Amino acid sequence: MVASPPDVNGFAWPNGARIAVVVTCLLETWSGDQGPPFSVQTTSLKPGTHDRAAMTWGTYGTRNGVWRLLKILNDHQVPSTFVSNAHSMELVPDAVEAMLKTGHEVAAHSYTQDALMAYLNPDQERALIQKCVDVFKKLTGAPPKGWLSPVLAPTASTESLIAEAGFLWYGDYNHIDLPFCVDTESGRLVAIPHTDFADHRVLRANPRDWFEVYKDTFDYLYENEPTPYLNITLHCHFGGRPLMAAQLDRILRYIKGFPGVWIVRHDELAQWVSERNIGEWRNGDRLLGRNGARPGAA
Repeated sequence: MVASPPDVNGFAWPNGARIAVVVTCLLETWSGDQGPPFSVQTTSLKPGTHDRAAMTWGTYGTRNGVWRLLKILNDHQVPSTFVSNAHSMELVPDAVEAMLKTGHEVAAHSYTQDALMAYLNPDQERALIQKCVDVFKKLTGAPPKGWLSPVLAPTASTESLIAEAGFLWYGDYNHIDLPFCVDTESGRLVAIPHTDFADHRVLRANPRDWFEVYKDTFDYLYENEPTPYLNITLHCHFGGRPLMAAQLDRILRYIKGFPGVWIVRHDELAQWVSERNIGEWRNGDRLLGRNGARPGAA
C-alpha cells in the first residue's frame, strides 16, 4: 500500500460533520454443506465430524437475517453497505433488489465465505474477482465498487488486482484510522478502514457488550478527535438475529441523537475522498499536530 501524494493532508468532513460513520452488513454463504470454521455450540464435536449445526447456523443470514437488518436500517433511514458473497446474492436476488431500491450499496466479498484469497495465486485471484464481478453485473446491472476479502485474508497481490479490475474502494486494512487514496501498480483505490469489533466478538458473550463498545468508541471519537471515523460492522447470519439486531437498533438510535453525524455508504465516502485526492493523515499529525498539519475545509 502506497498512499497517494495528497492534494489534501488534514481535512474536515463535509457540511460541518463532526464524525463519519459507516455501517457494514456482511452477507455470507459457505460452499456445499460447509459452515463457519468455528462451532456455534459450547460442546465441541469429535474431530472430523460434520458440524450440521454450524452449517445451518450459517444459512440464517440469507434465510432471515438480511431482512431484519434491512428493516432496521430502513426504519432509521440509515444508508449502509452490504458486503456480500456473490453466491449469497445468487441465493437471495430479491434481497439484493431490496437493498438497491432502499438506497444501500452492495459490495463484493469473494464468491463464498470459504473462497479465501490467501490460498490463491494471482491468476486464481483474478479469475475469482472476475467471477464475482460477473454475478454483480447479472444481478445489479453494474460491477461492484468495493471489495472486502473474507476474513480479511488477502495476498500481497490482492490490492493491485482489485485496482486492475476497476474497483473504487478496497477494505482489507486493519492498520489505518481514516480513508485515503492509495496508488497501486494497477491504479488508484480508496482505502476504507475495517472494524476492530464485529458482532462475532460477542458470539458467546452478552450482546449488549457490542453496543457498549460502539457507544463508548463513538463517544470518545466524537468528543476528542478531529475528523474521526467509525465503522459499525455485523453479519447477517448473527447480527440479523433478534438478540444482536436489537443492539443495532439501539446504536443507530443513539448516534442519530447527536448533531453532525455523517452516516454514509462506503462507495459515497470513497467517491468523496477520491474527488479530493485525500492522502493518508496519520495520527502523529492529526492528533499531536506534528509537521503543523491541521484539519482544513473540504
